[in-house]
Amino acid sequence: MSKQVVPPIEIDTDRLRLRQWYATDRAPFAALNADPRVMEFFPARLSCAESDAMANRCARLIAERGWGFWAVAIRHGPEFIGLVGLQPTAPELPFSPSIEISWRLAAQHWGHGYATEAARGALRVGFTQLHVPEIVAFTAVGNSRSRAVMERIRMRHTGETFEHPSVPVSSGLRAHCLYRLTREQWEANNS
Repeated sequence: MSKQVVPPIEIDTDRLRLRQWYATDRAPFAALNADPRVMEFFPARLSCAESDAMANRCARLIAERGWGFWAVAIRHGPEFIGLVGLQPTAPELPFSPSIEISWRLAAQHWGHGYATEAARGALRVGFTQLHVPEIVAFTAVGNSRSRAVMERIRMRHTGETFEHPSVPVSSGLRAHCLYRLTREQWEANNS
């Protein structure tokens, strides 16, 4: 039995479009995933084949359910800058089941507020269209750039840390911190 394909949710912000993946996104996504600056807080950089597999998986999940990790492009132009979106957390994480928000942008697009702007759009969809009661975010404890985005989108640091089961025990990136935002908190922040 084939899976049902649903129309993808696409999000427009002032400067960005969160959309389904295009074939032309693969090369810049592979470059982003091979960049040591972008991947500093991940266990390893991705090969071109691994990056393509991730993009294909993101596109398939959006096609199946209408949402996921969207490709992010600058509006009024084809320029792909990264991914931002929502997905169910892996079952082995201590706070699963839940929905996480995540982002990964090419380094040349850092410092422009794009991650914050796109994440706000994804939160809006999560809370108003998908009716998710809570969204979580997590990162390696030392990832101050991602933690700053979490704080700018008004997520709350729980004070909890956990050992990420997908990160090797020997890695200094295994300790992760957890942020949460409920629909009620989001509504209070956006009223």
